[in-house]
Amino acid sequence: MAARKPAIARPGQPTDVYRFEPSARRVRGSWFGRTVVDSTGALLVWPPGRPVPFYAFPAHDVHTELLSPATGPGNRRPDVRQWFDVVIGDRRAPAVAFAPDVDGLDDRIAFEWFRRTQPGEELPGAEHWFEEDTEVFVHPRDPYSRVDALPSSRHVTVAIGGSVVADTHAPVLLFETGLPVRYYIPANDVDFAQLEESELRTACPYKGVARYWSFAGTPRVENVAWSYPEPIVAVAAIAGHLAFYGEATDITVDPG
Repeated sequence: MAARKPAIARPGQPTDVYRFEPSARRVRGSWFGRTVVDSTGALLVWPPGRPVPFYAFPAHDVHTELLSPATGPGNRRPDVRQWFDVVIGDRRAPAVAFAPDVDGLDDRIAFEWFRRTQPGEELPGAEHWFEEDTEVFVHPRDPYSRVDALPSSRHVTVAIGGSVVADTHAPVLLFETGLPVRYYIPANDVDFAQLEESELRTACPYKGVARYWSFAGTPRVENVAWSYPEPIVAVAAIAGHLAFYGEATDITVDPG
């Protein structure tokens, strides 16, 4: 057997080692309408080379009677000692739980969060995850990533192919760690006659579920704008506002 992967418990260390730290948040996950894990003792774990953390839970906070040794191979990961299926009645979620093979994470259980794919099949993940009573999408929130939504009086215009599609003096500027500033524009300051709503929906752990619009002019630009109708509380200021991809538009911002 390969040597167990070392782990450390302090942030800011090299990315070729594991690091982890306790979370004070209550974290819950459910499958098939049943809560499988409910914990206030989770650890956030940053694996080497991965940009986002996962949670590792004390075994006593997991309904282990709902876990069964995996019937399939699971993902081939060197940091996993054993994979488990979640089995509730006649329903089975294959290889969604695992026992980490990492020093310091003994007697803990972690989970694949949401639906994922592997060659030839689509595998179910959890139905819902919550931090406290706020639903979390895509992956756990990294406490070292910030998202700030700040109302502003800057003059922002957005043009596509020479046509102005948005013009406002009341944007909300969204600053997100590692990403460019996004300018969220009140719906009343957007020319929806030039846009068509698309079927695309995406989710973000820091903002919520987004809907999208395409530019209907020439040249047509698919899914160039998006909005969070019901953003999470931390970025409530962007509710009902639209943002545009700066990479596909001409955004002009008055420096103020």
